[in-house]
Amino acid sequence: QVQLVESGGGLVQPGGSLTLSCVASGSIFRITAMGWYRQAPGKEREIVAMIHWSDSTSYRDSVKGRFTISRDNAKNTVYLQMNKVTPEDTAVYYCNVHESGRPYWGQGIQVTVSS
Repeated sequence: QVQLVESGGGLVQPGGSLTLSCVASGSIFRITAMGWYRQAPGKEREIVAMIHWSDSTSYRDSVKGRFTISRDNAKNTVYLQMNKVTPEDTAVYYCNVHESGRPYWGQGIQVTVSS
């Protein structure tokens, strides 16, 4: 089993910045991908960004140029740097990790963009 703990969420003003972190622990053999999803009220969960073992990254169109995903392999940690946030970025953000072919989810962390 793999446990994921997210941190860094909260309230941020439009145009501001926020960094989310997710630490993976437990029975970790091989992490092949780490990423972030989000779910706004009344909407389906959607992928935000993903970073693969090859270090290739992918982003949803609405966050390209504003969000940056990165990771620290030694710490089994993935980060999401969020810049120039807008109210449309308000959601619960979920960490997602693929370990030995299985997906794991964090408990979710609230990000609210409001003045």
